[in-house]
Amino acid sequence: MEVWRLLRTWSGAPGYNMALDEALLLGSARPTLRLYTWEPEALSLGYFQRARDVPNLERAHAAVRRLTGGGAIHHAHELTFSITAPLEHPLYAGEVRGSYERVHAAIADALATFGVHAELRGTSALQSDREGTGMCFEHSTDLDLAWSGAKGVGSAQRRTKGRVLHHGSIKLDRSPLDASVAAIRDVAPSATLEQVAERLLASFASRFGVEFETAEPSKAEGARASERTSHFTSNAFVHRR
Repeated sequence: MEVWRLLRTWSGAPGYNMALDEALLLGSARPTLRLYTWEPEALSLGYFQRARDVPNLERAHAAVRRLTGGGAIHHAHELTFSITAPLEHPLYAGEVRGSYERVHAAIADALATFGVHAELRGTSALQSDREGTGMCFEHSTDLDLAWSGAKGVGSAQRRTKGRVLHHGSIKLDRSPLDASVAAIRDVAPSATLEQVAERLLASFASRFGVEFETAEPSKAEGARASERTSHFTSNAFVHRR
C-alpha cells in the first residue's frame, strides 16, 4: 500500500501557507497531503486574477496571491488542504477533469458522514453564483461540489515541471467575505474542524488506497517556505495584475 506524507500545519500565517505549498510543489516526489488553517484569516487571489476585480480585497485583514488559479477565497471557518504529487501519479492520470472528479468524490464521501449531500454542480446553476465579485465561491463550474443550492468546496491546480499542486477549501461556516457559501454547519451545526479533518483522511485513505504517515516539512522545504513567505504577501505580487 502506498504511504503518503501527512502534514498538519494549523494557524499558519497567510504568506507562509502559500510559501510552504510552493515548497511542497517543488520538493519531494513523495505524495503529500497537507491540512491547514489560517491565522489571521486572509483573502487569497487566484494566480491570474486582477486585484482591481475583487472588491472584497479592500475589506480583508490580510491578502495573498495563490499559485493556483480561480477566484478569490476568504480563508476563515474552513479546512484548507493541498495535495502535491508527481504528474504521473494515478491520482492525476488521464484528463485534468478526471483528477478533480476523483478528489471531489473523496471529499463528498467525507461530507456524507455529516449528513451533507454534496454533488458535482453539473449543468445546474447555483443560487450562490454572482457576477462581478471575483469570489471563488460566487462563481461555479460543473466540477465544483455544491449542496443546498450553493458551492461549498472550491479547488484549483497548478501543474509545473512534472509536479501537481491541488489546493482546496472546505467551508465549515460562512464569513463576512464569503457569505453565500454552502457550509457543513448548515447541516451539522456541531461539526468541528478536527472531525472534518479526520473524516477527510479516512475518505482519502479508502478512495485512493493509501496510508498516511504524519510528518513535518523537511529542512529544505521549511527553509524555502521561510525565505519565500514575504513574496506571497508583497504588494508587488498581490497587485501584480
